[in-house]
Amino acid sequence: MSWRATILTLFPEMFPGPLGHSLAGRALREGVWGLEAIDIRGFATDRHRSVDDTPCGGGAGMVLRPDVVDAAVGAALAAGAARPALVLTPRGRPLTQARVRELTAGPGAILLCGRFEGIDQRVIEARALEEISIGDYVLSGGETAAMVLLDACIRLLPGVMGAAASAEEESFSSGLLEYPHYTRPTEWQGRAVPPVLLSGHHAEIAAWRRAEAERITRERRPDLWAKLHPHAAEAEAMDGRPAAA
Repeated sequence: MSWRATILTLFPEMFPGPLGHSLAGRALREGVWGLEAIDIRGFATDRHRSVDDTPCGGGAGMVLRPDVVDAAVGAALAAGAARPALVLTPRGRPLTQARVRELTAGPGAILLCGRFEGIDQRVIEARALEEISIGDYVLSGGETAAMVLLDACIRLLPGVMGAAASAEEESFSSGLLEYPHYTRPTEWQGRAVPPVLLSGHHAEIAAWRRAEAERITRERRPDLWAKLHPHAAEAEAMDGRPAAA
């Protein structure tokens, strides 16, 4: 059975795109790997095929609804062998060559491509989606990032490359990762939007978002946190050590 990629996107016509050419394209035509691009909008339930709504707590842009995204993810998970479900987002853990090799060794992957301001945090948690970033910058959507991840995996599949290529190191710029997003419905699968986002108190909302961004950065990217707060990082590193004589 070939390695299979399922893409959940608002723009299925973007695929295979560059992946239909060169080594990846040849491997696709030869059946080394398979590709299915599913339109998230097909899981909308209203006559307007709405997939997004305004962010709770205010702010610019729109957020992808949890119910629509959940239906799309559920359909992908129900089809075929169990595969890891990933979401491409700038605040995910950095994609590494080690993770690429793990994915390549499995049956494939389900890749969720975000758009607008992001995806409602509750569906990410409910489906235990693995958040992955390809770098510390922002793209218009997750489709390009999905292509990067797929290209990294496909080139390692047996028979795709004549010889192993050397991995390249990436440099990252510093900065906090993004806070979680929420939208309507305010109650979904027993999960509620944090009350502060519904309070209308802009200062409290801003403080909550800042605190969440700092928490996520400390937990997921201690390297970035150390660059932002070098003295705090040094103090934490010294904690528990005996004082110098």
